[in-house]
Amino acid sequence: MSNLAAALLTHGRIKTTLPKAKALRPFIEKIITFAKKAQGASPERALHFRRLAIARVRDKDAVAMLFNERAAEFADRPGGYTRIYKLGTRIGDAAEMAVIQLIPASDEGYGKKGRRKAAPKAAAKPAEDKQPAPAAAVESADTSATAAVAEPPVEAEPPAEAPETPAEEPKKD
Repeated sequence: MSNLAAALLTHGRIKTTLPKAKALRPFIEKIITFAKKAQGASPERALHFRRLAIARVRDKDAVAMLFNERAAEFADRPGGYTRIYKLGTRIGDAAEMAVIQLIPASDEGYGKKGRRKAAPKAAAKPAEDKQPAPAAAVESADTSATAAVAEPPVEAEPPAEAPETPAEEPKKD
């Protein structure tokens, strides 16, 4: 991981297998967080964060470049410093390949999507309202001549089943 992290910090993007890229992401993001914390910390605390990063990456030049040059780029970003692109499979061994890159400071990324509001549920009404109105209430509510003769509610009959066809009898020779 330290060699992959040093290469990523030095070059900005590297091509590797997808499982390695996925494993590298949390590793490098913690290192970048150390660099961000060191930006606004006291000199002693900044040195502590730099030493923690060197202990993990083991490349002083790559860590120095991160802390001196690139940490200011990530100051306003609350996380998500890397991006992984899938490339497909490698010809020789069919391993899934990917490119992992550091996201530039000018990249806006994806905007937050607003949550969709759920449609109001029918469960909000009391259970009494779900019953059909009695026929007498229908008659009293509507005074037109057609509504004077109210029919009682008809219950739905179960669908008639198709008659079973007899199974074919085996032919006798």
